[in-house]
This record gives sequence, structure tokens and C-alpha cells, in this order.
Amino acid sequence: MNNRIKCSAFIICSLLFYVSVKSKSLDPYKVLGVEKDASPRQIQKAFHKLSLQYHPDKNKNKGAQEKFAEINNAYEILSDEEKRKNYDMFGDARGSPGFDGGDGGNRGGHTFFQSGGPGQSGFRFSPDEWQTMGDQHGGSKSYSFSFGGNSGGSSFGFDIGDVFSNFFGGGGGMGGGGSQFGNPGGSGSHSGSRGSPKSSIISINSQIYKKQVIDKGITWLLLSYTPLMRGMQHYESIIEEVDSSLKGALEVGSVNCEVEPSLCKELGIHPRSRPRVYIYSYKASERGTLLEYTGDVTVKDLKSFVQDHLPKFSKRVTWAQFEAQSGTMESLPKVILLSTKKDTPVIWRALSGLYRKRFVFYDTQVKDVSDPAAKKLGVNEVPAVVGWLSNGEKQILKMGIHVKDMKSTIREFSSLLDDFEKKNKKISASSQSKKPNADSDSNKEVAVPLLTSTNFDAICGEKTPVCIIGVFRSSKGREKLHTILSSVSQKSLIRNPRDSVSYGLLDASNQSSFLYAFDKSGFKSSDRLLIAYKARKSKFSAFTGEVTSEEVEKFIGSVLNGDVQFSKMRQKPTFK
Repeated sequence: MNNRIKCSAFIICSLLFYVSVKSKSLDPYKVLGVEKDASPRQIQKAFHKLSLQYHPDKNKNKGAQEKFAEINNAYEILSDEEKRKNYDMFGDARGSPGFDGGDGGNRGGHTFFQSGGPGQSGFRFSPDEWQTMGDQHGGSKSYSFSFGGNSGGSSFGFDIGDVFSNFFGGGGGMGGGGSQFGNPGGSGSHSGSRGSPKSSIISINSQIYKKQVIDKGITWLLLSYTPLMRGMQHYESIIEEVDSSLKGALEVGSVNCEVEPSLCKELGIHPRSRPRVYIYSYKASERGTLLEYTGDVTVKDLKSFVQDHLPKFSKRVTWAQFEAQSGTMESLPKVILLSTKKDTPVIWRALSGLYRKRFVFYDTQVKDVSDPAAKKLGVNEVPAVVGWLSNGEKQILKMGIHVKDMKSTIREFSSLLDDFEKKNKKISASSQSKKPNADSDSNKEVAVPLLTSTNFDAICGEKTPVCIIGVFRSSKGREKLHTILSSVSQKSLIRNPRDSVSYGLLDASNQSSFLYAFDKSGFKSSDRLLIAYKARKSKFSAFTGEVTSEEVEKFIGSVLNGDVQFSKMRQKPTFK
């Protein structure tokens, strides 16, 4: 009997030794080729490089698939702070001080063994748990095994003769399912083994999709998948790195199509043999649209795709184009970015999406602070943002912008825009309260454009019988003329139709040469004046008296009635 026990015990020990050697876990640091003090960024880069090299879709060599699984398993451990800490302390990502999946160890006289992932079977041998069946001097021995799982584990004893049925899949084997040693179990080759993507990628359901994704002005990168799908680790890692580089301009989420089948069906994003990547973009329209990404799943390619599909609600203009529109009174406040970039910066595009219904966005390229646009706006450091309230008041919001990281910079600008919007609402409310019957059409101010080389022919060209030009040399002069001409333009002064006359403003401080076409003095002595201009006949008439609503209305009425004498132009007016 004693010989039989000794023989059985020897077989068990030999088997355990074999299993531990056969299925010993690989060192994740060695698998990824990084040092034990490697930063998360270094680990992520190593994973990207190796996963691309050994991805089964690209590498058909023998052993590539197995290597790819090892790479994913290693990244699974080292990319998770808790798992990495457990591995560094115990050699086991789950925190057990022993060996995982056959990685043996002896801690304090205990030998630990765990098979599979959390919730699956594990057992230990302890010196004080050897129980003797019979008297103190002999008899057979049984072993006490402790099984650990999420429920806390349980212990029970069994006779040595039952060991083999438990090892090799008898009906009531370990863990209730015939656990097979050497199987990596819970440490699968993709994130499907965890059941859901990493916590930094938001899990999207129908409610979140409606409240946070649709029509919020922010670009979303979405991953659709099902658990146990191949390549999840690779997809998640790429998406997370793209998100990290565009933090603040981008949100990332994932949809588990097993959990959210109706949402996947509604959006048409159900994955097939592998995960699918989509972008919720505002590139093509005011409302967001969902577009699938079909390129290579690499950081460079996906980031380029995302940047191309960021919002484009900022109008890219030249300074001349912006000046042509600057006389237009907007109901919304407007802002312009002056930068040296050839294209609209990513941060400005992101902000134009977030605030697209609250501001009118522009951006223009300048060489430096000596650029005419910077000089005209009083900007002495670029990049800079200048804003205009709906009443035309200008304010420099920010100069010398330094981007530490995109997320904090967008947050800073959001605060500036929020404050500027509040100021605009106060001014609008104040101006409305001063106007009787503010909602009637007769009290609404009509915009009078600032004349520039780009819009002059359209406003005061030969197709216009008479063009009334309000000339100013100061901001107060401009404001007064705009109010008067806006009011007069809405009145029917004579029997002629209203479209027989057009109105515009001219900044004499910047366009002095323009006035020499009318008079050799250039009207330098006048801060405010009116010029009635007939382009077709090359004639004009000037009013240099006191500029009041009554006098201006009287002058324009006389012009339209033919009661004013016109003079011949010296030359055709030109702009700088």
C-alpha cells in the first residue's frame, strides 16, 4: 500500500513539474523587448511595431500567429497598471504570488497553481494540509486542495486514487469543466477575452450615442466589435494613440455589437470577421455623418484620416476678403485667428465645430506681426485671436498663443469664447431694451458693407445708378455713419425703386488715395462726409456739412430727385 502511495505521489509531482515547464509564461518585458522601467509610451510603441510585424494578415510565415498572440498577451499585462504591478511583484498579472498557467513557485511552504483566468480553478499544496487516513504511523494520505475564484474559493480533500480523473477531464474535474493544464486560459490574444475594450475608450450604447455623439460638434472615432474577435488589442492600441495625439479635438468610443445589436443594426456598423472603425465627421455638412475607415490600421494613416475629417466651419480667407465682410453686422459674434499656418490649425477646426452655432469663425495666414492684417488689428504677437461683438465692437482675445497640449489649449479657448459670448448677450439685451418695438422689421439695423477692392464693383459698379459712400476717419465716425445709412436705406425717399441706390462705407485713414479721384485735396479736412457716386457717368457729388440723420436723408433725397449738381471725376477710384 505504501509503495502504491509513493508511486502515485511521484507521478503527481512529475506531472506538475512537466506542466510547469511545458506551459511556463513568457516574460512580457522580453516579449516586447523593453526594459522593466519602460514608460507606458515606450511599451505602446514597442507593441505597435511588433504587432504590425507579426500580424497574421501581413505575416504568413510559420509561427507568426503564435508570436502575435504572445505580443498581445504581453501588452495585455504591461498596458494595465494593476496587472503590471502584480506581475512585477509576484510574476503573475492577477496578483497571485506563485505561477500562472504553469509558472511554478514556492512561497512560504505553499505551492500555488492557477489555471485560466479570474473565476477559474486554482489550487495549492500546503505542508500543514497533508491529512493522514488511518493511524499516526501509516495509512494512506489524502491532499487538501484550495480552489480560488471570484466567489472566494473552497477547499476539499480527495483520495490519491481520484487525482487522475480530476486531471484528465473526468465528469467532476477541477473547476467543474475538466481544466486542461498548459492552456493560457484567460490571457487571450485579444481584448475580447476581457469582454470589453479598455476603460479609456468609452463604451457606447444607444443613450450615450444620442446624448454625446450626435450633433455635438465634436469628432468621434468609433470601434465596432464583438467579444473574442481577433485583433482587438491592435485596434484599441492604435485608436488610443491617435486619441492621445489629438486629445481635446477627438473623442473615442466602442460599440459591443453583441450587447448593442439594435444600435449596430441601426447604424449599419455590425463587424464581420474583424473590428470596424468609423468616424463621426462634420466634413461634408452641418450635421455629423458616420463614415467607415477602410485604410491600414496604423497610427500615421488613421491620424491623417481623422485630421482630414475634423470640422471645417472656419472660413479660410485672405485679409482682403475678410475686410470686405467686416462691415457686415452679424447676429452672432465673430472671431478670426491670425497664424502663420498654411492651413487651418487643428485646434481652430475643433473649436469651430464645438461653437459652430454660437460664433462665426474665420482664419487667415500672416507672415508675422509686420503683416498688414496684424497691424490693422493692433496685434503685436502671433498667433492671435481677435473677436467682434454683434454691435461691431472689436476685442483682442488672445495674443502669442503657446500650445502646451491640445486638450488644455482647447479648454482655455473655450473659456475665452464663453466669456465673450456672455458679453455679447449682455450688449444685445441692452441694445434691444432701448429700442421700442425691437422685433418689428422697421427697427432692425441693415448692414452697410465696408468698401474694398474686392467688393467695390459689385456695390458701386456701373450697374448701380447711384452709390452713396459714407467716408470716415475714426471708429466713432464709422459707427455714426453706419447707423444713419442703415436707417436711411430702409426708407423710400422718392418714387424711384429702392434698388436704384446702394450704400457703402470707406475707411479714409487706410484708403486716402481713393478720395483723390474725386478731389485733389482728398477731403482731408473732413472726418465724416458723404459722396454720391455715379460710376457709369464718372461723376460725383459730395456732402461735407454736419452729418445728421435729417441732413443725410435730405442730401440723398435731393440726389435721387436730380436736385444736386454732379462734378466730373478726376480719375477712376483705386484702392491700395
